[in-house]
Amino acid sequence: MSNSMDDVAAKSELFFIIGSNTTEQHPVFGAMMRQAVLQRGAKMIVADPRRIDITEFATLHLQQKSGTDIALLNGLMHIILENSWEDKAFIEERCENFDEFKATVMQYPPEKVSQITGISIEELRQAAQLMNEHRPMAVIWAMGITQHIVGVRNVMDLANLQMLLGNMGKPGGGVNPLRGQNNVQGACDMGGLPNVYPGYQPVINEEVIKKFETAWGATAPAKVGLTVTEMMPGIPEGKIKALYILGENPIMSDPDSGHIRHCLEEVEFFVLQEIFPTETAAYADILLPGVTFAEKTGTFSNTERRVQMVHKAIEPIGESRDDWQITAELAKRILALGGRELLAEAPLKGWDYASSEEIMVEVSKLTPSYTGITHARLDNGERLQWPVPAADHPGTPILHTKAFSRGKGRFMPIDFVPAPELPDDNYPFILNTGRVLYHWHGGEMTRRAKGLMEVYGQALVELNPDDAARMGVNPDETLGQANKTLRITSRRGVIEAEAWVTDRVPPGMVYANFHFPEASANELTIAALDPTSKIPEYKVCAVKVELVK
Repeated sequence: MSNSMDDVAAKSELFFIIGSNTTEQHPVFGAMMRQAVLQRGAKMIVADPRRIDITEFATLHLQQKSGTDIALLNGLMHIILENSWEDKAFIEERCENFDEFKATVMQYPPEKVSQITGISIEELRQAAQLMNEHRPMAVIWAMGITQHIVGVRNVMDLANLQMLLGNMGKPGGGVNPLRGQNNVQGACDMGGLPNVYPGYQPVINEEVIKKFETAWGATAPAKVGLTVTEMMPGIPEGKIKALYILGENPIMSDPDSGHIRHCLEEVEFFVLQEIFPTETAAYADILLPGVTFAEKTGTFSNTERRVQMVHKAIEPIGESRDDWQITAELAKRILALGGRELLAEAPLKGWDYASSEEIMVEVSKLTPSYTGITHARLDNGERLQWPVPAADHPGTPILHTKAFSRGKGRFMPIDFVPAPELPDDNYPFILNTGRVLYHWHGGEMTRRAKGLMEVYGQALVELNPDDAARMGVNPDETLGQANKTLRITSRRGVIEAEAWVTDRVPPGMVYANFHFPEASANELTIAALDPTSKIPEYKVCAVKVELVK
């Protein structure tokens, strides 16, 4: 997030939520925004193909067709430019490439956008007018925007919108992605991406390479690695011989689960580090017991770039150990087996850490945005949001206040690209996928919670009442559930799950989750990837829906 949650909740005049089921997937922040609407009269626009709960608080719900976000955004910006509502001073002072961007946007008049998105011209104009009249506006999104073959382009277009309106670098404004798990931000910050070292320092930059080679006493090749969505298909191709997976359950969370099972059967050697047995664990050659959050000391970096300190409440159970301890021990044994050792003159500790605090000291030495972050400062109660470039720096709640990291913000001309798989005669429905309030990701933890299972104990597929009536599914008038089993079939797999008849989804769409292995939506999803981020197209695929009983 370019801004903080407190700042957005307190100072935004308008929330533009797109591709985020905020109250179900980020309920604390969702509650903050609801209170802003109720208590201080903030406005809200929600753009989502489903009528999610937070639309009840929205001034306007834009119910676009799945996968048409770029057309929607370009259409809104067309209306803004058509009425000269853009922030001309901000654009002139802080941006570049405006003319090329404008030429693209002006090819998306309301009539064309309405046809692509299914949103009326009147609603498009109402949304653009709200954005003009209520500034600063905060844009808030999540995986409903990123999990497409155009996920990167979607994000770029949202940045275009905020620069066009002059909402960047201001309290209550900004571009604010909500992370999908509690430490996704921290994992990325620490180099958990194939193209960067910690702090987003490029792996192909010569100065960066020299810096890390000197610090670590090891050779660092100038080569971009693979994403997980490239590794899995690399197994049957013979490119990947071994896997080491920490705390991930790809059979539940990756697209096209059948293909993932095949890949795990084919890989020559597979090590899994986990806290519970999972569907993926059945394929592992070796299981290593990690520890839960309650058994470890260290930091999490959350969605607003805030680094949070946690201390273990209990000692590790059984033979389990901290993840960093296991990884360090493995690394030392691999070096020994190869007859190698780190260079003696390397100034940092290599793999001989005594605590997570020592790791944070190394992080601060090598990661400019974390330079001033220490366990001591966090334990003293300081709320530190990176970048924290010095020991006395208070942190940076709002990014880009005076300039962008590249200097001037560059407008990007972005054209609409349809999803790779759309409904046809054989597969006439669109499948949209995601999570529900009561469960988390692959459900490895939440399906072990009795109370949660009592509330939501099986896979449900959301089905529109009109489609239900045509199929002979008659919902229970009290519960809204059909007590009827649906068979959902895609070109990759099939699941059966109970129907939940609801107008949360429009006609022609079904919504399924991936929490339950017996009916996971990822048996159906397509492994088409964004060419830049390599994230899969989880949100749009074509399916056939049939009544089983």
